[in-house]
Order: sequence, then C-alpha cells, then structure tokens
Amino acid sequence: MNEQLRGPQMLDPLQHDPARQALLDVRNEVAKAVVGQDSTVTGMLIALLAQGHVLLEGVPGVAKTLLVRALSASLSLDTKRVQFTPDLMPGDVTGSLVYDSHTSEFSFREGPVFTNILLADEINRTPPKTQASLLEAMEERQVSVDGVSRPLPAPFLVAATQNPVEYEGTYPLPEAQLDRFLLKLTMPLPNRTEEMEVIRRHASGFSPRDLAGAGVRAVAGAQDLERARQAVANVAVEPEIIGYIVDLVRATRAAPSFQLGVSPRGATALLNTSRAWAWLSGRSFITPDDVKALALPCLRHRVALHPEAQMDGVRVDDVLTGILASVAVPR
Repeated sequence: MNEQLRGPQMLDPLQHDPARQALLDVRNEVAKAVVGQDSTVTGMLIALLAQGHVLLEGVPGVAKTLLVRALSASLSLDTKRVQFTPDLMPGDVTGSLVYDSHTSEFSFREGPVFTNILLADEINRTPPKTQASLLEAMEERQVSVDGVSRPLPAPFLVAATQNPVEYEGTYPLPEAQLDRFLLKLTMPLPNRTEEMEVIRRHASGFSPRDLAGAGVRAVAGAQDLERARQAVANVAVEPEIIGYIVDLVRATRAAPSFQLGVSPRGATALLNTSRAWAWLSGRSFITPDDVKALALPCLRHRVALHPEAQMDGVRVDDVLTGILASVAVPR
C-alpha cells in the first residue's frame, strides 16, 4: 500500500474524536505481534470503516494469519479461519442443513462465515463453485440456505489471502468476484531491520499462538466501529474531488495496456476508502492526496492487462502510477 498510509496526519479537531483514537490505538496493539505491516493494518481498518472486504497478497510466512488474529483481538471481534482446498464445498463455508434423528427434523448448522472477520486462506485454491459461495455473504451480508436468508454478524469482513508466486493447482478469481473486494493489499517481505526484530521477539519467547502473552489487548470494539462509520459518512466531498475520481477511473478504461478498466463500483469504492482515510488522518474533508493514497490498493485488482502487455512485462501498479501522474489534480 502507498507509503502515505503509514502515518496519519493530525490537522483537524477530529483528532480528539474518541472513536478515532481507539482505532488508531489498534495499530499499536497489532504492532505488538506483527512487525512492519503498518500500512496493511491501516488498510484493514479502512475496509472495516467502509464496510468492504480485503484481498491480501503475499508469499507464505509474512504473518497474514497472525495479522488478522491480532486485529480481531485488539477490536474484541470474533474471527474464524478457513483453509480453502480443492475439495472444499460451499456448505463447508456457509453452513448446511443437518438431520436430527431425535426430532426427525432438519436444523441449520452455521458455517465459519458466521463471524466478524473471516480469514479465507488461499482462496484461489478452491474451485469457482466454492469461491462463489462467498459472493452473497460478501455483498448482501447474509447466507441463503433452503430458501431462508440468515443475516451475518455485524461487523463482517472477509480477508482472503492468495499466494502471488505459486499458481499450480489454483483457480484464479473471476473479475466479478475480484470487483467485490474493496482493497487489494500487498504484504511485502520485511526489510533487514524488521526481520531482525521478528527473530529477536521469537528468541525472547514470543509465540504467535499466544497473543495475550505478547501484550495484545482489546482497545476498541464494535460500538467504536459503528460510531466511526457514522463519522466517516459525514466527511465532506467537494465536486472537484468527485470529478478527480471519475477522471481517474475513466483514464483506466482508455489506457492502452488495459483490456478492462475500472467500473463505477470501483469509483464508489475509491470515494468511500478516501473518506475513511481522511477521517483516520484527522480531517473532515477529502483532499486529492487521500485519493492518490488509496488509488493503487483500491483499483489494482479491478483492471486487467492485455495479453501483449503481460508478455512485455508491464505491471498493473506501474500503469496506474502513470495514470495518477497524468490526470490533472484539482487545486
């Protein structure tokens, strides 16, 4: 994610908002367990504020699971993890009807999707039918089984992971499902200083399975999130900012390297995430820099390169960065 997301600026009376301070404290709690992923934690908070979902991309071993568990613990939210495999069935995720021989009736047994934060590990390792079982849950915040709709807990966020370097035996996510993720966050390998800190912690007895022992505690909750969402909805958006967002997404549709540009849903997502970032930064209005900060994580999974561009080694992030540099910024 853009480096601008590492340190919220304090420019507005909003910095004294208790809900905002509680969410900023979450970053410090997660850092007790996870080293060097501040921007990813911020992205997860933005997704919670904007009521969206996150696609996490990173090689194995960069603490994706630990980050989600630490975030859930610091927000006092329930979390479940599902390892997506080729033999996973939709009912294994959403739940299914189970026959009770004592009552001679069917009862619904909830699947792991009935939680606050669902970690869908290696989502691209399961067939499209099971991937699609998450679509209704992600979009409608409910699960329908045997004609009955069952609401999911609130808040609800899917954090799906995929490995960017191992493609054998995988099922790439279709564009329709990718577009339902609010953000695509990349989790890089730590630098030398960060990696030394990771090893030092383990040498001192840190256990990823014991977050309480690492000092991680709940500093915010669902009520703080709800108050924060209401505050984010009141962040002002000037017409010039709306025009800037529209110009950016329309430029992706005209880019020669892209065969698929950003849809209007992507433009709305960029607006909502920019609002959340502005609020976290302590401002009651959006600036062009807020839009720039969220453009890559918000748009990179909503575009598709032409095969020729892929063969030439063109990277999506490079094309988007070029668009950001070419589209006129409102003054």
